[in-house]
Amino acid sequence: MHDTQNTFYTSISKYYSEIFPFNPMQLKFVQNKLGELHGKQILDIGCATGELAFQLASGGAEVTGIDLNEDLLEQAIGNKKHEKLTFQQGNMLELAQDFSPQQFDAVLCFGNTLVHLNSEELVLQMLEGAKTVLKPGGQLLIQQLNYDYICSESVEALPVIDTENIRFVRRYNFADDSELVGFQTDLEIKAINRIVSNETPLLALKSKTLKTLLKKAGFRNIQFYANFKQDAKGGKHLPLVLSCEK
Repeated sequence: MHDTQNTFYTSISKYYSEIFPFNPMQLKFVQNKLGELHGKQILDIGCATGELAFQLASGGAEVTGIDLNEDLLEQAIGNKKHEKLTFQQGNMLELAQDFSPQQFDAVLCFGNTLVHLNSEELVLQMLEGAKTVLKPGGQLLIQQLNYDYICSESVEALPVIDTENIRFVRRYNFADDSELVGFQTDLEIKAINRIVSNETPLLALKSKTLKTLLKKAGFRNIQFYANFKQDAKGGKHLPLVLSCEK
């Protein structure tokens, strides 16, 4: 499963920052939740090319970015240099092994990263690890897609990302007997007229289940939002954003 996902991210890594450019609303959301960034210790899980981590470090936070994919990390290390910023290869299931207890003021897991874990048991393991490395009162901030909406409405395609250099098509395959959905992508590289196709399984993690797992892991003050602007959750919105506290 990991090999499939790693192959997927390697195949799009050269164009990742063009497909998923820095979203200033992510930075504002973190600032709204944490207040003053200066001196805060932040862990960014699934940091990819390091866009958000760099902005957080520029704002005064001490940031550690982890990702499994070497190609994305190589870009982050090469392009996003800051004295308050560290990148390293890391698995979100091994947080308690890789970091000290109560090390971080906040743990971030954005970009639909969490649902790359293919079972509720693994999600709970990740959440328990995040709680271990958070300081008392520290915050876990998560953004994934809204599978309440995607599954209830059988949303079979996400918006196409079309830029000067690439066209990125994303589709879902649903199976009646599985919590996993097949995430199919076609990346068209316009200059060479080439299409890179992939499929990777994702966990269709719904908000009720996620809330149950967060409570089981010991988190409190769980708040769900429709986006990083903190609009109310509910209805036909693709993002699902949440904050909670240790």
